[in-house]
Amino acid sequence: MSHASPHTAPDHHTGHGHGPHAHPFRHDADGEAEILDLDAAVLAEHIASITATLPLTADPHHIVDLGCGTGTFALLARFPGARVTAVDSSADHLRRLREKAEAKGVADRVRTVRADLDVDWPELDAPELVWASASMHHMADPDRTLRAVHDLLVPGGLFAVVELSGFPRFLPEDAPAERPGLEERSHAASERHHAEHVPNRGADWGPMLAGAGFTIEDHRTITVHLDRSHSDAVGRYALQSLRRMRDTVVRNLSAEDLAAYDRLLDTESPQSILHRDDLAVRTERTVWAARRRD
Repeated sequence: MSHASPHTAPDHHTGHGHGPHAHPFRHDADGEAEILDLDAAVLAEHIASITATLPLTADPHHIVDLGCGTGTFALLARFPGARVTAVDSSADHLRRLREKAEAKGVADRVRTVRADLDVDWPELDAPELVWASASMHHMADPDRTLRAVHDLLVPGGLFAVVELSGFPRFLPEDAPAERPGLEERSHAASERHHAEHVPNRGADWGPMLAGAGFTIEDHRTITVHLDRSHSDAVGRYALQSLRRMRDTVVRNLSAEDLAAYDRLLDTESPQSILHRDDLAVRTERTVWAARRRD
């Protein structure tokens, strides 16, 4: 899922973090919430497949979701006897989560907790499963967070870490026609930015999980490639995601690239990304499922 702050949206996610703690490029709450909703709509099948294959010894009764986003409702659907405690630093995200839980008729199974986990951990009871989608790389001290999750879980409990390989890609390599390769240049600039500001994005969490006392029971990478026919939301997902990427890389692109970007993002333009029929969501998600040893 999250960005972004520690939500599950992409790093604009994100994702959606989020520790969870505020992302240095916080956008308006409605825009970020839309990204999370679009992420959930477009990637719902992949999120469901991850929850369905977690190596659990029994269905959990209590789940903690670190950084509320796309994972919360997938977990509620997968484990109908469970309740979820959703933790996030954003009051707006927690409010929207409660509203969606009410609309879906599952409000009695959702508890929201506002907290910055880089500062202090609230009382979260003892879950059998902790879920962190696109949130761990936002933690200021990930080793401390991993130890805290280990101590939080019941003995034998499972910690699921889901991380994006990077920002999703949407355009063909030769697009747009007047500035081919624009998206790749943007990705290169974004990677330089995140290497400085979010150094744990793309990290191998296996050794850190083992060092915190976990046993790795599953580690896999899921490739996502969904063309526009998969969902009506792909165009809007691309639009909102590339808007966020532009904000991150604006100082590192040429004037010609920025002009091409703005034509893609102008919903009134005939060159708008919303009018392209060659869009596809291309990304990867890596999953670590780690069990508390004692």
